[in-house]
Amino acid sequence: MASVVLSEAEKVYIVHGVQEDLRVDGRGCEDYRCAEVETDVVSNTSGSARVKLGHTDILVGVKAEMGMPKLEKPDEGYLEFFVDCSANATPEFEGRGGEELGTEIANTLYRVFSSERSVDLKSLCINPREHCWVLYVDVLLLECGGNLFDAISIAVKAALFNTRIPKVRVLEEEGSKEIELSDDPYDCIRLNVDDVPCIVTLSKIGYRHVVDATLQEEACSLASLLISVTSKGALTSMKKVGKGSLDPESIFEMMETGKRVGKSLHIALQKVLDEEESLGTSRQKVGFLG
Repeated sequence: MASVVLSEAEKVYIVHGVQEDLRVDGRGCEDYRCAEVETDVVSNTSGSARVKLGHTDILVGVKAEMGMPKLEKPDEGYLEFFVDCSANATPEFEGRGGEELGTEIANTLYRVFSSERSVDLKSLCINPREHCWVLYVDVLLLECGGNLFDAISIAVKAALFNTRIPKVRVLEEEGSKEIELSDDPYDCIRLNVDDVPCIVTLSKIGYRHVVDATLQEEACSLASLLISVTSKGALTSMKKVGKGSLDPESIFEMMETGKRVGKSLHIALQKVLDEEESLGTSRQKVGFLG
């Protein structure tokens, strides 16, 4: 993960500010930076989204392809995650430097989406035991400026919201089954993303914790808690990262903060997605992908 070198004086300044609920950029401990969310930015995908959170820039593309259901879940489709850490994001990702982080992020996403309630995978089934839709979710890190996991989870939810899957019919003729794909690009199904969780990362700094930490704040934190929260405030998974330790009381406080902040995050994200949806093709695209 990208890192920044701070002097001891800078670290003390950041830590003391957090104790007073006043961060370097003027935010409180539970405040997010303004995020830019844009959907339908890549033309050759089933769904896509780009999220910019501070200096963190994430691009997600979803590709729906037909495949065979897994043996243990013959009546469901499934998701596959791939994370590419661009060398442009930080020099540390050059060569094989970003592979370890990419694997860690992908494993975290698998864990977050392991809950049956997160995505209705049964809606991706075409023909039990024979055909289903497989959603390949490709995540590209364009710029790394802190709070990667939260930004990625927001981008993944936005891309899944934007995903259109062609309608198919199973035709039975003379004992054999054939798949007929609709030619109409508007004849498609949409995923229900109401229960798709977002990740809220809480970084312990001194005796307090903050959300949406910058690179400088991450350098002052020895331990963080990654919490995936649904729009209803339900906690679906939790993971500790960092070398430091967290006492039970701190973990409980961070969980409560994560659930509270997570609900607000979902409301704000859904509002933006609904606004973009209502504009349709008249929406003005921004950024270099516009």
